[in-house]
Amino acid sequence: MATSNILPNYLLLLFFLLFYFSASTAIDIQIHHSTPPSSADSPLSSILQLARSADPARLSLLFSQKKTSGGTSVPIASGQNLLQTPSYVLRASLGSPPQALLLSLDTGSDSAWLPCSPCSSCTPAAPPFSPSNSSSFSPLPCSSPLCPLLNAASQPPCYAPSSSPCSYSQSYADSSFTAALSRDSLRLALDVIPNYVFGCVTSVAGPTIPKQGLLGLGRGPLSLLSQTGDLYKGVFSYCLPSYKSYYFSGSLRLGPAGQPHYARFTPLLKNPHRPSLYYVNMTGISVGRVKVVVPGQPGAFGFDPATGAGTVVDSGTVVSRFTAPIYAALREEFRRQVNASGAGGFSSLGVFDTCFSTDEVGATPPITLHMDGGVDLTLPVESTLIHSSATPLACLAMAEAPPNVNAVVNVLANLQQQNLRVVLDVANSRVGFARELCN
Repeated sequence: MATSNILPNYLLLLFFLLFYFSASTAIDIQIHHSTPPSSADSPLSSILQLARSADPARLSLLFSQKKTSGGTSVPIASGQNLLQTPSYVLRASLGSPPQALLLSLDTGSDSAWLPCSPCSSCTPAAPPFSPSNSSSFSPLPCSSPLCPLLNAASQPPCYAPSSSPCSYSQSYADSSFTAALSRDSLRLALDVIPNYVFGCVTSVAGPTIPKQGLLGLGRGPLSLLSQTGDLYKGVFSYCLPSYKSYYFSGSLRLGPAGQPHYARFTPLLKNPHRPSLYYVNMTGISVGRVKVVVPGQPGAFGFDPATGAGTVVDSGTVVSRFTAPIYAALREEFRRQVNASGAGGFSSLGVFDTCFSTDEVGATPPITLHMDGGVDLTLPVESTLIHSSATPLACLAMAEAPPNVNAVVNVLANLQQQNLRVVLDVANSRVGFARELCN
């Protein structure tokens, strides 16, 4: 009789321990979008403003970047709701004692940087980090081997004696900033990362510098993955909430633990000219059941490291862009199918050139992105269309790549990544996608 009572208790204890240890290895860092839509703004007007004001500079930044054990999850939120910026942000802290931060999540950047006190021309969204109030803060000298990583060899960042601080200037989109390379203790959820290297921004020029600072999630030597080594084992993922979300309901999940087992993976490619960016090989696009054909260009979707052509997964660009031939073919097939359902014509609005009556939204065909490895990413309607609450209008939420250095690149942007778990498994050279509701 005693034995029969002990066994259920033992199993209960075992279940508790398994639950405890599995849960303790995957703590979410929530994500939020940095700028909320005001009550007077429709989703269309908010996205249109971001696509017009932020995306051109963002795309310029993205492709100017040339070669030079357990899991933790951090909450992510829409920056529209908090800071009036087009990025997604997460909570972190820096220093001893810790000072609270909001940092932009950026897969297209390598290093971390944030406004420090004092800072010339800075307009931080929150009190800037105060190095003098942190006992663990230390500036890096010009003699540090990390100092030359921030500028091209022809433009070394230090012109002072080797014992002087490593001061450097860096461009970001159409703006720039000056910072001192520094170290301090970074906290992400329950993890403490000592001696984390970041830029302590002391002056800013231009309007597009993130007011709250930035956490670089690229593949460079000063990125989060490079600095944490075995802690996160070269794996992270994120789920971005809707632009309309007011809460830290998304998450940045660091490390292999807790990643979705049902994710579908495609190979992660590397462009030697832009090694920090996350390239995948998109093999085609379908509208409804029709495979889009790009006339005269059978290799239109291919990855070419020599030219930079291919498809990049990016958390910072708002609206997905496709090369001119691909976008023209996609748009025409989309219009053909919407017209077939009885729509009365199309109009343009800003970067969106395929807007139509919301009466036809119910018949809108799905769009599927095909990638190597058998990945078929079908976009939900909320990631395909953007609606206006002021007029009976909906627009195809995609656009043509700008006619410049970016003209050969497709960008899978954050509007098309909402409520999608994107897994960047750098250690195993693969990118995964899994549906996840994170609003």
